[in-house]
Amino acid sequence: MELKLETENQPNVIIDNVVVTLDYELTIDGEIVDSSKDAEPIIFLQGAGQVIPGLEKALYGMKQGEERLITVDPADGYGEFDEEAIVDVPRDEFPADFPLEVGVEITVHSEEAEDDDDDESEEGEDDLMEATIVAIKDDSVTLDFNHPLAGKVLTFQIKVVELREATVEEIEHGHVHGDDSDFYFDDEDFEDEGEEADNHHH
Repeated sequence: MELKLETENQPNVIIDNVVVTLDYELTIDGEIVDSSKDAEPIIFLQGAGQVIPGLEKALYGMKQGEERLITVDPADGYGEFDEEAIVDVPRDEFPADFPLEVGVEITVHSEEAEDDDDDESEEGEDDLMEATIVAIKDDSVTLDFNHPLAGKVLTFQIKVVELREATVEEIEHGHVHGDDSDFYFDDEDFEDEGEEADNHHH
């Protein structure tokens, strides 16, 4: 006879709607580019698209304490590098005092998003796009809208630190709540809800 009541709130393996705490080390071309050792483990809701597809797929079925080395191709990571995502913007569209410098990441408004119903957009989050300045010319600035890791093969050394059942509210909202929710693996898809930072769910 198996009694599963004790583990009702502590899932045995990673499935959808499980909150995962994950230690990771990201390596690209043999070089460590990011690691939770320098910060905190990442905490996210499995199945909600909070982490890149290749990583999320690899996590299914993993148990607490399990470690794994996985490789994610660009298609399941941050996408292939798109030459058409590099665009020239007239220099006069930038404020005169804007600190233009190659390598600087900036946030710009998407013209496509402005054509949508603004009333439908939540806090204007869909109107913003990240870009990196890659060249500065006399009359224009070249912006690269590719993710910095686009086209890269990603190697992750991961360890499942903790698993817990998500709350109904977390499942409805599609992300983790509580004071640990400030850090997301890929925070481009979310906006931190400041009022939740004061809630302490343990």
